Amino acid sequence: MPSELEELVEFLHSQQPMIRNIALQHLVGYSTGPQNAIFLRDNCRPIKDLKIIARDTPKIAKDALNILANMSEFVKIRTMLVEDLGFLEFVVTSITKPEEPNADLFCILLANIAKDNAISNIFKIRAIKNQNEDLISSKVLDQLMDCFVKGAEKKLNKHATFDYLAFVFADISRLAEGRKYFVTEQEYDGVVPISKILVFTEYDNLVRRAGVASTIKNSLFELSEHITLLDKDGVNVLPYLLLPLAGPEELSEEETFELPDELQLLPPDKKREPDHEILRVHVESLVLLGSTHYGRDFMRNNGVYPLIRELHLVVENDDVREICERLVQLIMADEPGEAAANQRLQITHADEEEEVTALEAL
Repeated sequence: MPSELEELVEFLHSQQPMIRNIALQHLVGYSTGPQNAIFLRDNCRPIKDLKIIARDTPKIAKDALNILANMSEFVKIRTMLVEDLGFLEFVVTSITKPEEPNADLFCILLANIAKDNAISNIFKIRAIKNQNEDLISSKVLDQLMDCFVKGAEKKLNKHATFDYLAFVFADISRLAEGRKYFVTEQEYDGVVPISKILVFTEYDNLVRRAGVASTIKNSLFELSEHITLLDKDGVNVLPYLLLPLAGPEELSEEETFELPDELQLLPPDKKREPDHEILRVHVESLVLLGSTHYGRDFMRNNGVYPLIRELHLVVENDDVREICERLVQLIMADEPGEAAANQRLQITHADEEEEVTALEAL
């Protein structure tokens, strides 16, 4: 005999909206913890029902989206959702829809299922034209990027902050196609996408800072783009990696003079990034920049060592201290041969793969 919970889940399949909605309201609480296995029964039929209910009115869809977001902790469910191109398109276009009440829930769901490599399907989706006058690109990823940048603090949609798109970008940038997107100038606005999110390395929202830090780090695996990314008249990534690492410590006049302009006049009460994991990711990004001769020389000439020295002295985290030591070994080593300032990156495809393989251990 089926249990009461099993009977309740069966009602998600009911053709009567009232019964289905009452069952849905009672089931949300069971989508976390050991009892959530109930949604996996009958070859995940409850999940299939929830995918349909998610397209209902916003008030009803909210509960369905909450359950789907919670259940996407299961690899099987993540794969099931992200490999359904129609459902993925529905999620993405709902995020970009003006005044969508559940936009942030859709962002959380997308962030969860983006952990699956099949998130590459997002590049197959075409944006809906003229759905939102603030989003003019025909590429879905461009529109998500504009939601994230323009929509911070509910400036684009009064119901949404789009913060969790930071984690979506972090996972998309794990993939070669994703990394290439973030470091390539886009036709619709002539801007390199990663340059749009750099300002969030010092934002007051932890989710944004964490997701952006990982997106930058992943994008730096495109070693052949390091010169472009370091260009002070272009993307200028270095100051945005250094600012979160800087604290109130006072450097010598000579050391301060070497710093990028953005770090020349920091206040005496400058706060360092408080999250050790984010600190570690930023220093790992610097290690990636140090994987090329040009990058190491660039960091030497832009005051990276004094900031890392001060960070190493004050941080109380072994992982951060260890990666700081690794970075110092890179940038302080003497380099034989032609001066790095006169060199350009000449990395073959095989060389790049070898470097990336070694650095993925970070």
